Amino acid sequence: MQIILASNSERRKLLLNKMGLDFIQVPSSVTELSNEIHYTEVATTNALRKAQDIAKKYPDSLVIGADTVIEYQHKIIGKPKNLSDAKNILLKLSNASHFVVSAVSLQSLSTKTNSTFAVRTKVHFKAFTADVVDEYLSLVEVLDKAGAYAIQEHGEMLIDFIEGSLDNVIGLPCEALREALDAVNIYTE
Repeated sequence: MQIILASNSERRKLLLNKMGLDFIQVPSSVTELSNEIHYTEVATTNALRKAQDIAKKYPDSLVIGADTVIEYQHKIIGKPKNLSDAKNILLKLSNASHFVVSAVSLQSLSTKTNSTFAVRTKVHFKAFTADVVDEYLSLVEVLDKAGAYAIQEHGEMLIDFIEGSLDNVIGLPCEALREALDAVNIYTE
């Protein structure tokens, strides 16, 4: 069965390749929710909508939809609007903890596969100054990243430690995805 990742994300592509999956990318164009509901529901709703959108176009394929949100003090921290916004976001997260929730939806019309789940990881940031943030922003393109950072790109400058899955923070909870794929008889390495 053909597997489709309903995303253009290079990070998710790399993680699926690491899992040994043979897939193609067909990004969904659905409009994402942002703050209308609880942060876990935002991620799961967005992942489901993306997967369903592409599954309608490719009914004989298994579609993987995914969405990642950052939750800090019961509010969603989205992608920064510009570098000034990114700096403000990172300074707000300094010396604090936040949650990264990545949701995944597996959809296939032909096999009637309908599985959606979310994984949460707690991220603890170091205390850092505006100079550290400026240096980080000079090294990493953050405008397409929720929370204005990428743990896999110079994350050691900002992050003290995490509780949970590193892959989840990058954007795809690989262990939980592997279990879900095994449950629908799609085996990974």
